[in-house]
Amino acid sequence: MHELLRLPSAFIGTHRVTSQEIDAYDHVNNAVYLQWLDKIAWAHSSALGISIEHCLALRRGMAVRHTRVDYLEAAVIDDSLLVATWLVACDGRLRCTRRFDILRETDGKRVLEAEIEYFCLNLDTGKPCRFPAEFSLRYTVTPEVAAAYAQLADSPREVGHGARRATQAPAAE
Repeated sequence: MHELLRLPSAFIGTHRVTSQEIDAYDHVNNAVYLQWLDKIAWAHSSALGISIEHCLALRRGMAVRHTRVDYLEAAVIDDSLLVATWLVACDGRLRCTRRFDILRETDGKRVLEAEIEYFCLNLDTGKPCRFPAEFSLRYTVTPEVAAAYAQLADSPREVGHGARRATQAPAAE
């Protein structure tokens, strides 16, 4: 399954879809995917030494600036999913970007791909601020991820590429 990921050295979690995550269309609700992305991002940050408790003590955190998501396949109840994330860009001062992939374990299909741009936030003022030293040291892009990310063709690298290819609305069923 890991060989289906587009980038090396992923931080990976797994998730089994529950009935509470299913919407009226009998698949996972779009908002639920965002919760999964948040959960894996926090798990990765904690593994890097920056837990929510550490952020609260520093009075600094990473806030979402922009989210791009492609929902590629529907996930349904009891699907077992591989949820992966990478830091793919970081300026070491204010901003970083994470990439995410969600794959269905039974068939290896890519269910979702996303990128989220974050900025450092002063939790007391609610304003952007420079990274504390811990963020600069730990939120780094590894050379192998940077090289692989740079090699991705523009279309799969840029989340949202499908929308740019479509020149007309799909036919109604």
